[in-house]
Amino acid sequence: MPTGELRYASPPKPMANSSAGGYEDEGWLWAQIKAEARRDAESEPALASYLYSTILSHSSLERSLSFHLGNKLCSSTLLSTLLYDLFLNAFTSDPSLRSAAVADLHAARQRDPACVSYSHCLLNYKGFLACQAHRVAHLLWQQSRRPLALALHSRIADVFAVDIHPAARIGKGILFDHATGMVVGETAVIGNNVSILHHVTLGGTGKAGGDRHPKIGDGVLIGAGATILGNINIGEGAKIGAGSVVLIDVPPRTTAVGNPARLVGGKEKPSKHEDVPGESMDHTSFISEWSDYII
Repeated sequence: MPTGELRYASPPKPMANSSAGGYEDEGWLWAQIKAEARRDAESEPALASYLYSTILSHSSLERSLSFHLGNKLCSSTLLSTLLYDLFLNAFTSDPSLRSAAVADLHAARQRDPACVSYSHCLLNYKGFLACQAHRVAHLLWQQSRRPLALALHSRIADVFAVDIHPAARIGKGILFDHATGMVVGETAVIGNNVSILHHVTLGGTGKAGGDRHPKIGDGVLIGAGATILGNINIGEGAKIGAGSVVLIDVPPRTTAVGNPARLVGGKEKPSKHEDVPGESMDHTSFISEWSDYII
């Protein structure tokens, strides 16, 4: 094997009956991340100190992730040591946060061809990092530590350009691809195995309070720049085309495109697909049914 080449083991298979795409062996993933970091430190000595401090010096994924988030989100008045303790306590005390982080890492690695390694996602994918930090803010919100949850929410928005209200509920196996400009409102719900591109808004329609934001089903794909407004349901396995504006429910396994969005195949008998778009990342297969526009 050539010097510097890393031989990858096959990832463990998803657990049976896991709607979130969880994996049996979290230890496998952490060992893989450390192996990738060692390879990169050897091939690029300029990164050796950085990789040691963020990954190689830590005994677990939650410690590495807590350290990295603490350094990313700290400020002159919100110290990295305080944030590290906050994140580590959350990840250690709540196993669901750890399993969600593992599922999200697998989602990025499997769905995004630009993701060259798990360690690359852990260190550099701001959508992944924003999502993990949001999970901790959401835990704080549930614990009625709302001033701290809102302070963390503000830092996440400042640093990552991803604005997710700490009350919003998010499942596992999530890919926020690029993520810049994402806005997710207070009462929004995002299911499992969902993929969302940049500049997507899950918003309300006015200043009324209460349950006012979209509910996104499992396996949904939302294209770049899409705007989904109001307390509406995007059905399981649905696809929202890039730039669409969605104001009413979208049935499961259908595709909505346009401004205002319309269902491919028509409202009465919309075309249905068999794949899970949130996993396949298929953005354009509907176009032959939707448009006769030819370049």
